[in-house]
Amino acid sequence: MTDSGTELGRYLKARRARITPEAVGLPAGTGLRRTPGLRREELATLAGVSVDYYTRMERGRERNPSPAVIDALARALRLDGDAHQRLHYLAELASGRVPERTAAAGTTAGAGETVRESVVRMMEAMRPLPAYVVSRYGDMLAANLPGRRLMPGLWDWPPEQRNVSRYLFLHPVGRRLYHFREETVAKSVANLRALGGVDPDSPRLTALVGELLLKSPEFAGLWERYDVKERVEGTKTFSHPKVGLMALVYEVMPLSGTDGQRLVVHQAAPGSADEAAMLRLDPECGTRPEAEG
Repeated sequence: MTDSGTELGRYLKARRARITPEAVGLPAGTGLRRTPGLRREELATLAGVSVDYYTRMERGRERNPSPAVIDALARALRLDGDAHQRLHYLAELASGRVPERTAAAGTTAGAGETVRESVVRMMEAMRPLPAYVVSRYGDMLAANLPGRRLMPGLWDWPPEQRNVSRYLFLHPVGRRLYHFREETVAKSVANLRALGGVDPDSPRLTALVGELLLKSPEFAGLWERYDVKERVEGTKTFSHPKVGLMALVYEVMPLSGTDGQRLVVHQAAPGSADEAAMLRLDPECGTRPEAEG
């Protein structure tokens, strides 16, 4: 089980290291700063708390910060959205106000991996739009034909290895697939961090993160940044080895009655070069009624 107070401290320390004095209106001072980002006393002053109180919080010895203190720290650290919510969640976890969860509230390792037939049929009806279903932790569970062809090589792996984050960091094609790779991988890691806030002791997530930390220095560096962002929509630009460059909008939709399964659907603007490239992922699209004209 994780030490929830220490996890709160690690998050604060990681975010403190990313804020420069200049960014919050403080003088940089003279000489070499041994501490990356803000010093503890600088952040404490900005948040209006004592240095001793903040130091105890960062070291895991202060476990009951008030919501007002957390909001003040979030403002000082320039946290918003998911990152702000993550700070509140860790504070509540440290204080015992919310229960620590394990393995998605006690589900077994194989739970939540069966995709309903109705969802499979729905994805088939969506063609030529690439569509697939992933588990809570990004395991690829099912896809229509263009969805499978969107990520070349992923389906060559055995089913238990087909994870989108693993593909992004460890597969030779996955490492070259995205045109704006730095942005894409940063969002992927931030999404895993967000999942960790929901299930901090999940064996599935722990195993995946442990593997990526061991095998990918790139992942390890991003993981230590403690960015938190849940994916719900956006745009990805692919440098696809078969169909070329294309920018696709994606939507992520939770599937009711499942243990965290999500349906991901990609599309492009009608009549655009991006759509023309996307259509080449589905060689049968030219024979489908909606493609006739």
